[in-house]
Amino acid sequence: MSMTFPVQLLLVEDDLGDAVLVQELLADAAPQMEVLHVGTLREAEELLPGGLDCVLLDLGLPDAIGLEPVARLRAAAPDAAVVVLTGHDDEHRGIEAVSTGAQDYLAKGGVDGSMLARAIRYAIERRRLERSQQELLEARLEARENARLERGLLPTALVRDPRVTLSTGYRPGRRRALLGGDFYDAVELDDGTLHVLIGDVSGHGPDEAALGACLRIAWRTLTLANRPPEENLARLQDMLRYERHAPDMFATLCVLVVAPDRATGVVFLAGHPPPVLADDRGVRLLDAEHVSPPLGFVDPTGWAGNAVELAGDWSLLLYTDGLIEGRIGPGSERFGTERLVALLERERFDEVPRGRDAAPLLDDLVAEVETLHGGVLTDDLAMVLVTARRSV
Repeated sequence: MSMTFPVQLLLVEDDLGDAVLVQELLADAAPQMEVLHVGTLREAEELLPGGLDCVLLDLGLPDAIGLEPVARLRAAAPDAAVVVLTGHDDEHRGIEAVSTGAQDYLAKGGVDGSMLARAIRYAIERRRLERSQQELLEARLEARENARLERGLLPTALVRDPRVTLSTGYRPGRRRALLGGDFYDAVELDDGTLHVLIGDVSGHGPDEAALGACLRIAWRTLTLANRPPEENLARLQDMLRYERHAPDMFATLCVLVVAPDRATGVVFLAGHPPPVLADDRGVRLLDAEHVSPPLGFVDPTGWAGNAVELAGDWSLLLYTDGLIEGRIGPGSERFGTERLVALLERERFDEVPRGRDAAPLLDDLVAEVETLHGGVLTDDLAMVLVTARRSV
């Protein structure tokens, strides 16, 4: 038996002779059981929960009627097992007690010490199993609800241009989670201007995930309202300060704005690593002369963008730092942006088929980074690969 001793047992019995008999039986058969005796239900409730493992309950108490004591003790000590004592002619009542929540019932005078001790042990283990099953069920239900919520918070890109393809990769750092503090989105305005967002809220957990979802939805709303990117960044700065649950929380952002002809663009960076571009000029990290502080620090004097020329068909990878901050082997060296560019050159990033989902390339990229890291990456990770053709 895997039970931890000693067992804490509360005997609720108004007949002093029966109480003494039970204590003597257990003293001989199970001396490791510590028995505390009370004569009324009120006294029992005053002692509970009190770390007790089991309650041995007589149904014929002076201050309770019928099966009332079973329900009241279950409420007072939900983790304790309840074993009901009945008379020889009251077996039906014992069965009703089990259906009400007791783990077992015993007939007075019909058990010896070893049977009584065994019944108590079994009742405790049965109650532990019931609690475990209940906790598992609750965890599964909570996981399903969280999954529904998190799926609903992941975006559906609003892009109509057949020349543009978006491929995404998402890996939350929290175990068994679907949504982390990283976020992304993409919308195309009526004039054909393409806006793409990727961001990273500091920290890990549901609060960070909720804040990331707030920022993403606010950005989409502002962008669809055709507000300038600089103004959107200022409003997101305000929102983060209002919505964050801790004063030191911050978020990094990368916003890409591509002109309708898909030949030029602007990249805004707020403490975020620059994207990697592959076009007719090769694979390279975008030059970023203007980088603002992350949201949540100080108000910058302005939100300046970095102009981008896009030659021919092109691919642009936006990512969060979870992709580049993995370590290389057992040392402290990080993967970094230079290795990212070199890896993408080796994977022929400049030959990514435009017009087709490139999610397998992103999966291979993460797998290669994890191989160099020596294990699964623990930080949240998001990637958005934008590919464009000049003609359909």
